[in-house]
Order: sequence, then C-alpha cells, then structure tokens
Amino acid sequence: MVLVTPEGDLLDYIPADGSVRVAHDGQGRRVYIDAWGNIVATAMPAERYFARGERRDFRRDRYRQVEGFPETSPDYFPPAPGNDDFGDELTTGSVPDYRDRMPGAVDRSTLPEPMPGEAYPQAEYPQDGGNDMASLPEAPFDGQSDFVPGPRFPTATPIGKKSSAEVTALQVFLDREGFSPGVIDGKKGSNVTKAIEAWQAATGETLDPNDTEAIVERLRLNGGLPFITYEITAADAAGPYVASIPEDYAHKAALPALSFTSTTEMLAERFHMDESYLKEMNPGVDFSIPGTIVKVINVGEPKKGKVAKILADKGRKQVLAYDEAGTLIAAYPASIGSADTPSPSGTVTVERIALNPNYTYNPKINFQQGANDKVLTLQPGPNGPVGTVWIALSKPTYGIHGTPEPSKIGKTQSHGCIRLTNWDATELAKMTSKGVTVEFVD
Repeated sequence: MVLVTPEGDLLDYIPADGSVRVAHDGQGRRVYIDAWGNIVATAMPAERYFARGERRDFRRDRYRQVEGFPETSPDYFPPAPGNDDFGDELTTGSVPDYRDRMPGAVDRSTLPEPMPGEAYPQAEYPQDGGNDMASLPEAPFDGQSDFVPGPRFPTATPIGKKSSAEVTALQVFLDREGFSPGVIDGKKGSNVTKAIEAWQAATGETLDPNDTEAIVERLRLNGGLPFITYEITAADAAGPYVASIPEDYAHKAALPALSFTSTTEMLAERFHMDESYLKEMNPGVDFSIPGTIVKVINVGEPKKGKVAKILADKGRKQVLAYDEAGTLIAAYPASIGSADTPSPSGTVTVERIALNPNYTYNPKINFQQGANDKVLTLQPGPNGPVGTVWIALSKPTYGIHGTPEPSKIGKTQSHGCIRLTNWDATELAKMTSKGVTVEFVD
C-alpha cells in the first residue's frame, strides 16, 4: 500500500502523535484526516498507483504538524492603501456567474462535473449589456505550484463535554472578537477550534474553552450575555420572501430577487445562527406572527479595523486578515478551492468590492447549465450564488464572496474562489479596500 495526498503525491509517513485520525471514505479506502478535518492521505495499492505512470515523489511538506506551531512573523506585510472607506472601490452590480453549491457527498462520482480552474467567466456583464473585460487587469500571479506553508498557530485546548449553551457562549465570544466560528449552532467542531487558535495567535493569550465561567465574564464585559430576546416585527414577517430557490438558472433569473425563503432563514442570518438551531431554541414558535418573542444570539458589534493583507490558508480552510503592522485582527472559516478545481497559489490584490451584487450567467464563457444557452442576469439577494458580497481579485474569475449556505462553510469545497458566510464576508469587505494584498497559502 502507498499513501497518496489529495494532490496526487506520495506521502512517506504519517505522524504517530495522535494528531491524525483514521477513517474510511465512500469507496471503503482508509483515509488519514488531520485535526481540521482535511484529508492528509488515502491508502491505495501500490500497483494501482504506479500503473498510472506517476513518479515516486515523496513529499514531506504536504503534511503540517498540528503540535507546537511557532508564532508568525509580522515583518513581511505591506502597508495598506490610504483609503479609509469604500469610496469608489465599493460598487453594486453584476458579478461573474458561479456554480457555487456543492453537495456534501464524499463519493466524487456524485459531484457536478468540475469546471476548468474556476467556474466564473472572465468578465463581468453590466446591466446595460456592455462588456467591461478591459477593466480587468492582468493578475500579478506567477502561476507557481510550489508548496507555500501558511502560518502556524498554538494548538487549542480540546473542548470537553459541554452543553450546547456553553459551546454557544464560546462561539459568541469568538464571533464578537472577530475570530469567527462560522454559524453559531451550539456545536464544537473544526471551525471553533480554528477560531480559538487564531485568537490565541493574535492576542498572545491562552483561551481555555472549558472554563465557561471565565468566558461568560468576558462576554459581560463586551456586549453582554450570549442570549437575548427579540420581538418579531411586522416588517420581519412581511419579507419579501420567495417560496423556494430553484436550481435552474432560467428560473432563478425570473425571480425579482434571490431573497430569503422564510422569516427563520432571515433571522438566522441576522443573528449569525444555524437556522435549525434557531428553531431548536424556540420550539413550537410561529415566526411569521408579528409580536412573537423569540430567543436569539446577542452577536454584538461588527469588528472594526483596516486590513492591509489577507491570507487565504487552504490547509486551515480559513481567511486571516492582518493590519499594516502585521497584526492578525480577524479570521474567518472559509471554503477555498478543491482538488479538482484548486485555488491559485501566489499573490493577487483586491480590485473592487460589491455589496448585494447581481449575478451573470454566460454559457459562451462559462459552463453550460441545463438547457440554458443565453446570457441570464440573476437578481441580488442572500440566496444568490455569491451571496451578498463580491470582493473581486486581480486574477480574473477569482474573488472572495458570500454564500447561500452558511452552515457548509469550512466543511465543503468550492470551485476555486473563497466562500465565507454572508456576515463574515460583509465584515471583511468593510475593513478592506482596493489594492489590499491577498496571498494564497497551503
């Protein structure tokens, strides 16, 4: 048997320090999974692997130890551009089309046919039908494929047996600090662990996730307790909402907006929650009746700051935001590329930021979706393929954006771009401006 990485290289060892666990995939093969849920290697017969003509290229650098991460160096981050607000860099309008949703099945035979690179077209199509391809500069991307390691952080203390309310308090604390756990759902997992590690690296402190009393005291001093009550308003109940979001793009384009489908979906996003958890916290409640009192998350104020550099860490499935001094000021769980459609390596820059963008499908430049053979414009909304935010990068077709499925962030793959929850993408966008460096690391 040989150990094969997701990139197709051979791995000649697996650490025996307990940082890697063994599981089996949908084909019954033994797979090795690291602390973040990433597949490190898959075991397969040697004769099957080498029959493919692959060379014997053992790569130790494809695996990153979990224990003993050193501190990151703060001395290589460039200064931020001198733009304190969005100014002309903030726009609304169309963004490239993107088959953003990925099924959760492990068996790749059930996945959609991957597009080459990223499934975006290489131009944006404004509402007036013009083509602004000329406005997209050549990306400062050198096409390198070398392994570029990301920063390594102090390992988080494992979370013990805690109630959902206790885990929620931890998630709320991290969310308020700007080190997002993704959707708040009262469950421990890799997104929470990554947020703790990033917070520790940024503050130099050690956070004990099992000391709920200390966490609640921190919350009292910064925004109050994790749960509050909220009264559903007439506007909340009225929407507008759509009955459902169709899969076919022609049907999507016929909708006046890709809005929320229910009051619960809207409230869950407003309060950074998993929709199922919101319903679980309020059993038997009819969210469509104005005046109804419900229990929600007390999310606090969005993180403030000025981002000078963004790291898209593929291995951690996390976006890290640094200020001009090289200080880590925020971190967000992310879905970044896949083995079939990887994100680029190297450095690009932010070109523009669009809030509540619409979405253009062009089969001549992009993929063929169903029987659709004409350009379609999908209207804005949180259930659009790129959610409520599009941060365009200087490498054409790539961007940082939101998602209609926040509970899958950090747990599924993307077609090469960087997906965040809508609220995390919005928070990052408001701290970012044109010219900010975005570096992809492994």
